[in-house]
Amino acid sequence: MKPIAVVLFGLFLLVPCAVPSDEKEAAVRTAIQAFYKAFDDGFVGPFDYATEDWNHINPYGGRDRGREATLRAVREVHRTFLKGTTDTIENMDIRFAAQDVAVGTVTSIVSPFTSPDGIKHNAERHIRTFVVVNRGGRWLIMQDHNTTVIDLPK
Repeated sequence: MKPIAVVLFGLFLLVPCAVPSDEKEAAVRTAIQAFYKAFDDGFVGPFDYATEDWNHINPYGGRDRGREATLRAVREVHRTFLKGTTDTIENMDIRFAAQDVAVGTVTSIVSPFTSPDGIKHNAERHIRTFVVVNRGGRWLIMQDHNTTVIDLPK
């Protein structure tokens, strides 16, 4: 009977730890989902899902440093060749690097668009990595890196 009590006590200690982890993961997911909503809306709304020092790396390898510079860049492309383009989450996984740092990996489908070089892109898969940090009790995107997924010939 004593071993059962020890096991039950151990489980009792683990349960409270799981709830905050689930809440943390949900908060990280919410920040990332806010990014995708902003993408679909052309980045015109509030940008309270990102840190002041947000860094953004686009699929072409360009890098924007700081929230204001990033927003200028993404708003410009969404006013031009990405106007009306949507990016729909297929899958998202979250891992915690530390108590206040999470890494999110998202695969998504970007709707068709024509890039500035005149190339017509059909719906295509992208994979994006997010670094999300807890600052002031809020989970915010600090870094994202987007890559187009290209199927290689077999």
